[in-house]
Amino acid sequence: MPIVFGFLCFFTPVKAADLILKNGTIYTVNEDQPLAEAMAVKDGKIVFVGSNEEVEQHLKKGTKVVDLEGRFVMPGIHDVHTHPLEANNPAAASCLLTAGVKVSRQLGKIKRCARRNKSAEWVTGWGYYIDDIVGETRPPVELLDEAVPDRPAIMMEFTSHSMWVNSKALELAKITADTPNPPGGIIVKDKKTGKPNGILIDNAGNMMKELQLKPTAELLDQAYDGLKIGLRKLASNGITSIADARVYWTRGHHKVWQRAERENVLTARVVMSLWGYPQFGDEQISTLKAMYSNEPGRLLRATQIKIYADGITGVGSAAMKQPYLYDYGFISGNRGLNYFSQERMTKYITELETVGFDFHIHTIGDRGVHEALNAVEAAAKVNKSKHDRRHRLTHVELTDKKDHPRFKQLNVIADFQVAGDWTNIANYKRDSGYLLGSRANFAIPLKSIYEAGALITLSSDYDVSTINPFVGMQNALTRKIENLPDIGTVIEAYTINGAYALRQEKTVGSLEVGKFADLVVLDQNLLEIAPNKIRNTKVLWTLLAGEEVYRHPSYRGAQ
Repeated sequence: MPIVFGFLCFFTPVKAADLILKNGTIYTVNEDQPLAEAMAVKDGKIVFVGSNEEVEQHLKKGTKVVDLEGRFVMPGIHDVHTHPLEANNPAAASCLLTAGVKVSRQLGKIKRCARRNKSAEWVTGWGYYIDDIVGETRPPVELLDEAVPDRPAIMMEFTSHSMWVNSKALELAKITADTPNPPGGIIVKDKKTGKPNGILIDNAGNMMKELQLKPTAELLDQAYDGLKIGLRKLASNGITSIADARVYWTRGHHKVWQRAERENVLTARVVMSLWGYPQFGDEQISTLKAMYSNEPGRLLRATQIKIYADGITGVGSAAMKQPYLYDYGFISGNRGLNYFSQERMTKYITELETVGFDFHIHTIGDRGVHEALNAVEAAAKVNKSKHDRRHRLTHVELTDKKDHPRFKQLNVIADFQVAGDWTNIANYKRDSGYLLGSRANFAIPLKSIYEAGALITLSSDYDVSTINPFVGMQNALTRKIENLPDIGTVIEAYTINGAYALRQEKTVGSLEVGKFADLVVLDQNLLEIAPNKIRNTKVLWTLLAGEEVYRHPSYRGAQ
């Protein structure tokens, strides 16, 4: 519209668009303009959001116009805790085991798998539950030796928080009866002989995987091929921004991501959460500082540090204030373990937040949550108000209610995963009630921490749970207790809140003029359908900075 002062008339210049979307239901996640019919994009950025009539002023010769035919549009989804590289890396596991079946009954499957992979240096697998192995009458190492006698073998438990290895692997790692437990891990030993029995808990298992996945050109190529598969899955699920929640830099994961950026195959904005190794000395702090990368305009950044405060409830390693009701016999004191103690977390946060790093802290037990919050608070007392802190606790399964208001007080983001069926409170009680008793009744306090004023994000932890964000959206609304109040709140958790967690809320996370056109077109309107239908949503079209990164085969409107 012209602005007139006296005899002078100044016209606001209208930007001609490269792309116009019209006749849509555009949910912007912008409270000043929640809904719109049309949008115009120029050079990857949004230049107009509004009505069908007004968008016409951005039309020029050559502008691509897409008639959305009423379809629902929303900002690109942020998954701030996912593992697309690890989940699709063929080197990680070649033998798929069956959860819920005793491992002694799966030796034939492992033997066949070993024969199929004759040239592999290691025989690898994944998928059993810890209960599938602890009740065996023969030592686990002896069972795996029977299946794979000639090479090192490592089988990852379903959650990745324990590993099952054979004698060749123990020999290669130089693990004996005299080997002490590493930080954050347990080498389980036979109570009679004192020898390692083949079960490695938490970081002891991670260290064995480090040995197996020591980077070579071949392994890095395999990881890259897997990552490209992961990127396609992200785009097909409408995910345009992620945090890779565990970048093992000694395995070369950061180099794999850098290759993807260099070869222009990235279809999402990526923040690498660099792994803090419990077994390394604090000299790794200087290494991590040198790896910080936050260059404007790049799709790939290294701005987060991932550390584990504790393990998981399933193997009795989540850090609890009170003992577990059942003891697997792995961990002294029966209150879980720490990968990083509160004091060490404090040191790392204090030193690394000054560089610009945000911390992404795995916390599952109530003691783990409490100690992580204490560490953030202690670091803030040292560094005071010099830094815009956006540290994040992820999982947050079991908590002390006294800690709920501290999330807001300390500006700590609470990141939850509710896409997996196991996160349903009835299933959680079924699976963990024997370990936790009544504490399992209050697991994953999504509603309580939201109502305490915390900023909430929702994520997948793929491939522990499905990568499909619409399953998580539905579950966040339909949990019988500890649910979020409405679909708008849920969408915010997957968009603008995720953008805030990744420090990019000024450029993406909502559909506003000046922001990048990261968006997704869906086959149903999330604002109108019943909550129990959300999981059936299909992504029709995904754009990153206005460029197509995915189109469903059935969707012709974007052609």
